[in-house]
Amino acid sequence: MILLRKLLFPLAIVYGFITFLRNYLYDKGIIKSYAFDIPVIAVGNLSVGGTGKTPQIEYLIRLLSPNYKVATLSRGYQRKSEGFVLADENSNAEILGDEPYQYYTKFTTIQVAVDADRKNGIEQLLSQSAAPELILLDDAFQHRKVKAGFYILLTSYDDLFCDDFMLPTGNLRESISGAKRANVIIVTKCPSKITLSEQEEISKKLRRSFLRKDDKSVTIFFSCIDYDDKVYNTNESIAVNDLKSIPKILLAGIAKPKPFFEFLQSEGDEIMTFPDHHHFSENDINAIKNKANDKIIITTEKDFVRLKAKILKKQLYYLPIQSQMVANQDAFDQTILNYVGTCTRNR
Repeated sequence: MILLRKLLFPLAIVYGFITFLRNYLYDKGIIKSYAFDIPVIAVGNLSVGGTGKTPQIEYLIRLLSPNYKVATLSRGYQRKSEGFVLADENSNAEILGDEPYQYYTKFTTIQVAVDADRKNGIEQLLSQSAAPELILLDDAFQHRKVKAGFYILLTSYDDLFCDDFMLPTGNLRESISGAKRANVIIVTKCPSKITLSEQEEISKKLRRSFLRKDDKSVTIFFSCIDYDDKVYNTNESIAVNDLKSIPKILLAGIAKPKPFFEFLQSEGDEIMTFPDHHHFSENDINAIKNKANDKIIITTEKDFVRLKAKILKKQLYYLPIQSQMVANQDAFDQTILNYVGTCTRNR
């Protein structure tokens, strides 16, 4: 696989030129971007998958929804519906996609919508009688048709965008220079005890990669994944510490499942992995049930919303996670609140 990626290097150069030209046309106004008269926060990355967008969107929902009418707008990756869809009681993961459906089931006070055309999606949301006061764009860093008011760029601690290369040789969707559009960069999935000196070194490395100098015009924060101390199904919970003595199946269909498995795995546990955003077929479900037999199955939140209607409720559990700032959480929160407050007042 690594050899094949190296052989595809010429295609990476071509792809890089195409994305550079596209961004240039948007930057110069040759292709029009559309801005809106409400706060719009875009969360995304330069690389393909696995940077923790979902827990970061949920962090923003928790921060903002107590004081504002919040809506999330996602593409709805691999959903079976088309066009604009606003989540309601008839929605499921196949209609919305797994991540938007997760938002809908967890946060009952917000609006959740999907539309591959983000401009149309925002217009549809704003045309409602109960229009949102701010919109969170999920995985929209490269969606240049909409000009968000605030951009949050995510990059994984163990896979920094400055160490990567363009697709298909690497995993970058666009050039590293695209990071200049970010208002804030968050290094995600850090060790919870990452040192201040390591944070400083990573910050310098990132800034120099796209600014060519140690410019501090982009603020860089560091976050980690905080795992819950319990797993849950629809009716009950089990403490993670008690799971060590319970035979179980660990199942994940996410981009980078290794930390999830490492957090829960005990000797004798069996692991089942599937591709990110995997639609579980009848054969998949039968294979899971046959392997599990009478064992409990623990999966991720994202997989749980796709599996909960297909596996016995008493057998299937999920492990919740949250994104937490390693340091300077108050500064990050205030940066977001200042943007939203200023933008709202300016209306």
